[in-house]
Amino acid sequence: MTFAFDPADALGPDWRTGRWLGRIDRGDGPTPILVADGIAHDMAMVAPTVAELVALRAFDPGAGEPLGDLATLGLSPGGSPRLLSPIDFQCVKAAGVTFATSALERVIEERARGDASAAAAVRGRLEDRIGGGLARVAPGTPEAAELKTVLIEEGLWSQYLEVAIGPDAEIFTKGPPLSTVGWGAEIGVRSDSTWNNPEPEIVLLVAADGTVVGATIGNDVNLRDFEGRSALLLGKAKDNNASCALGAFVRLFDDAFTIDDVRRAQVTLRIEGTDGYVLDGVSSMDQISRDPLELVRQALSEHQYPDGFVLFLGTLFAPTKDRDEPGRGFTHKIGDTVSIATPGLGRLINVVTTSKAAPPWAFGATALMRNLAGRGLLSA
Repeated sequence: MTFAFDPADALGPDWRTGRWLGRIDRGDGPTPILVADGIAHDMAMVAPTVAELVALRAFDPGAGEPLGDLATLGLSPGGSPRLLSPIDFQCVKAAGVTFATSALERVIEERARGDASAAAAVRGRLEDRIGGGLARVAPGTPEAAELKTVLIEEGLWSQYLEVAIGPDAEIFTKGPPLSTVGWGAEIGVRSDSTWNNPEPEIVLLVAADGTVVGATIGNDVNLRDFEGRSALLLGKAKDNNASCALGAFVRLFDDAFTIDDVRRAQVTLRIEGTDGYVLDGVSSMDQISRDPLELVRQALSEHQYPDGFVLFLGTLFAPTKDRDEPGRGFTHKIGDTVSIATPGLGRLINVVTTSKAAPPWAFGATALMRNLAGRGLLSA
């Protein structure tokens, strides 16, 4: 399935007033572009990668080559110019269990041992006992420690609750640099997964020095059966071919769009199946347990990212609406269309396939460096 790229939809109503950073391929290889006042600018002669543009804070569109109005460029995921994921050398990080509801769902997965048919009964028991308590306490506080003691005594403690209300956030690597897919691309779930869902999230773009320079939307696909069987399967549950999608462009922070807009954002989700199934959901960022900048701080506490990184902030959304058999909840089917949107950042749209069937990831760091060198874009 192909989609027509419309910046008013993909970037939202502010697409002509905001500043946007992304990548396209004009036929000779990946090129960073900056969109300002609705006009796209090729920034490759300023810096050949998005990572370097961010490092230099080279966000002056006047230094680039104007390409014309974004609405008339004819961008598409498979055409020319080809729309790419908006990042390149940045590491792809994610924060998990950052909302009380999602924390409870992770415990349910664990107690159900990854079996969707057992989840409904487990959910009922746990919601009655700990659902409200999780929402009331701030992570790392004395109140959270007191709740932990009570839950341990009652045999209800979990490793997921440790990262939900303990002092340390769960920060993991979702995927390596250059592995993300973009707007309109196919998104993959493992072919051997039988219980999975999208994760609609806001994603921060962070420079090497820790400065958060912008945000986009993303889909951090989750395999509930794999992670529910064992947290040690997180790598298999999260890092698979085409399993991480980012919005068409990153919106750069300025006076009109700041981290406070991220904190207030409402992220909506719609899943439309070829079988007629429709599921709507919402993730309200004001219900996040840890502030986004605290998650960034923890990601950087004892690690450096010389090319910067992006950080998925987690989601409130955890689908429980039955799709087929009563009590089994939701899982993807091939051909599902997933739309994730928030007004300040636009809408990300992808179609579900398996990670085996998705186009293989073949263009890595070596290929990009050779391409840039061949185009004369590298200098000492």
